[in-house]
Amino acid sequence: MKPELYTEIALTRDIPESRLRQGDIAVVVDYVPHPSGGEEGCILEVFNVLGESIDVVTVPISAIEPLRADQVPSARPLAQVG
Repeated sequence: MKPELYTEIALTRDIPESRLRQGDIAVVVDYVPHPSGGEEGCILEVFNVLGESIDVVTVPISAIEPLRADQVPSARPLAQVG
């Protein structure tokens, strides 16, 4: 199921180039078609625990899932690349 715009989602995989990890929460701000007919993408806005916007990333739609009642949020430092 495709989450509605402006709803929170969880990542289903790590996104190392953006220092994001599976389970991180973001907000869907748009959906975009793949330029050569591949998998649809989504634009996500990522916030820190204080609610400040820290990044906007584009990922394949298969990299997100709606939040579920059996999940709990957690806090972690933003991972360093390398």
